[in-house]
Amino acid sequence: MERGNYSSVSEFILLGFTDHPELQIILFVAFLMIYVVTLMGNLGIILLIRLESRLHTPMYFFLSHLSFIDICYSSSITPKLLTDIISEAKGISFSACAAQMYVFVTLVVAESFLLAAMAYDRYVAICNPLLYTVTMSRNLCKQLVAGCYMLGTICALVHTCSAFRLVFCASNAIHHFYCDISPVLALSCSDTHINKMLLFIFATFVETSTIITILLSYIFIIISVSRIRSNKGKYKAFSTCASHFTAITIFHATILLIYCQPNASHSLDTDRIASVFYTIVIPMLNPLIYSLRNKEVKDSLGIAGIQFLQIKIIYDKYS
Repeated sequence: MERGNYSSVSEFILLGFTDHPELQIILFVAFLMIYVVTLMGNLGIILLIRLESRLHTPMYFFLSHLSFIDICYSSSITPKLLTDIISEAKGISFSACAAQMYVFVTLVVAESFLLAAMAYDRYVAICNPLLYTVTMSRNLCKQLVAGCYMLGTICALVHTCSAFRLVFCASNAIHHFYCDISPVLALSCSDTHINKMLLFIFATFVETSTIITILLSYIFIIISVSRIRSNKGKYKAFSTCASHFTAITIFHATILLIYCQPNASHSLDTDRIASVFYTIVIPMLNPLIYSLRNKEVKDSLGIAGIQFLQIKIIYDKYS
């Protein structure tokens, strides 16, 4: 497509949060610290899983991809946000805006299905422990992860292509801090009814299918755990699901608030506030949730810390 065929806008302006300098400095420092923690936490989880042999299980295979997705979609938004906060020029080119939307939608949808795959993994581990290694084979895990990325790519292509075929001939100021679908559609002088319907249908399908998978998995898990007679056994079974359940509750509650509400009650200001949470805060929370509430991760972190100290002592001794 040639730009002249579908738009007279060469770039968009991301309005961000506020024009007050004193608040911009506070926001910059806060978001920078969150982003650094996000990168360090998720990279640490990935490295720990790759280096620690006892974490080479389906559960941690999925967790490493969750950390990878969190790094990627946080990095697709936060660096630009930080630049815009301290810069007077807040523009983003037409193609860069489309690319940001495509990458972000791909990763968010992929994370939704990945969390559902992790719920299924927990169901098999608790309800069919003897068949766990056979059922959750390495090939199946790879296929599930590939399917998550593929579904994310399909959704992103539909939304991005349909959005950027519209005509933008009025204001180019996006009332958001990144190129999300709804704020971009709000700038078009074309009929966006089909786009909004596609957004609602796809978001509802993704949320419904993943939440049903998660709920069914946890219903069977609860039934299975309730049959365990010892309290210690019940606690051990539930503890393996606590981190995952916390992560999906936070993630899906925010997604439902933004994308699965009727147009009549849809507010861009509400979207902008909620988006801060799931684009910037949640990628930081995930490694903290899984490391603080997971005994295997904590034990592996302890072993890694001891090994690091041993290496440091040997290095200091011979240096």
